[in-house]
Amino acid sequence: MTKGDTRAGRRPTAPPTARLTALLTCAMAFSMLQLFLLGALGPRLVDELGISPTMLGLTTTIGFGTAAVLSPSGGRLVDLIGPRRSLVLLLFVSSAALALIGAAPGAGVLLGAVALGGLPQALANPATSKAVLAAVPPDRRGAVTGMKQSGVQLGAFAAGLPLAALAGGVGWRGAVWTAAGTALLTGLWAWRALPADPPAPPVPGGRPSLVPRGPIAWLAVFSLFLGCGIASVNTYLALFGTRELGLGPTAAGALVAVLGVAGIVGRVGWSRAARPGRAEWLPGLLAAGAVGAALLLAAAPTVGLLAWVAAAAVGIFAVSGNAVSMVLVLQRAAPGRAGQDSALVAAGFFTGFAVGPPLFGLLAETGRYGTGWLLVAAEFATASAVSLLWATRDRAHRAPSRAKAAA
Repeated sequence: MTKGDTRAGRRPTAPPTARLTALLTCAMAFSMLQLFLLGALGPRLVDELGISPTMLGLTTTIGFGTAAVLSPSGGRLVDLIGPRRSLVLLLFVSSAALALIGAAPGAGVLLGAVALGGLPQALANPATSKAVLAAVPPDRRGAVTGMKQSGVQLGAFAAGLPLAALAGGVGWRGAVWTAAGTALLTGLWAWRALPADPPAPPVPGGRPSLVPRGPIAWLAVFSLFLGCGIASVNTYLALFGTRELGLGPTAAGALVAVLGVAGIVGRVGWSRAARPGRAEWLPGLLAAGAVGAALLLAAAPTVGLLAWVAAAAVGIFAVSGNAVSMVLVLQRAAPGRAGQDSALVAAGFFTGFAVGPPLFGLLAETGRYGTGWLLVAAEFATASAVSLLWATRDRAHRAPSRAKAAA
């Protein structure tokens, strides 16, 4: 029996890379699908459940606040129990959270379901990154990481187009329950397809620190501000479309779908380009491009077409910046800390997702969407400045080592 076989000896050491990539992409999609659905179905939820735009933003705060708190422990859990168990847990809990959202009679149950959905978010990056390190050759890790990170935007596309369209026929609850059933089936697929988890290796230096250090700390701060801006766009783009641009609910949901498709293309493309020596500069440059996207949204009430261009630009630049930051984590993670370091950077990102929408929601409540998009532009600009400052310091720090190696 080869290493990694199951006790029955029937499961291979690892699934083929293409199948593994598809599975990891689905796991990332379901980990955040609930929040994309809340954004895409926002106009229907506001009308049917009687919740305010501020309460809609609070759902994102609860979900990502829970994920941010759980992420450091989630990374340690993944390092201990392995990627297979973690991914199955992620998908089953995602299914349960989506089912509860579909059954929610009001804001209380809705917020509880969203809080439950914070656990899959906390597990997603460390579990999938650990699986990549375990089963993918080093020369393909960038491409696979970009593809699996694009699963988040696949979730945005699914929420914004097919599920939003389904909601128009069977109601928003039926659409959410359909997503819950699909997540459950994907969890069963993961259980059957992935190899058994090996025993957890000892971590050098004893109990791992929950405080990010070095490049991981810089990437966590970058992710905090990037997450603030992305979460505001995800949560309020559809509502902005209906209230400020005169779009119907389905067309407004399609705005989220455009963002999702562009994010998939951007994440895969930029992650392939994120080679050492170049990857360090990409997050700052992509965040700078996202500033322009936010300014286009501010101008969209004057020229409606700009909203569609802006949605695509947010996907290509802002969303892709998060994927490249995860490639950097894999390149810079200490031995045995891939799950933990991924979780610490994700915790920064999730904290941004928790903080950004409530701030935007205060402005949306009074119809000041233009000011809200300027706030998003400032958040992206801060993320860019943090990342470029780190890249400059990192290049200066590493230059003597490269010169010594060349000599």
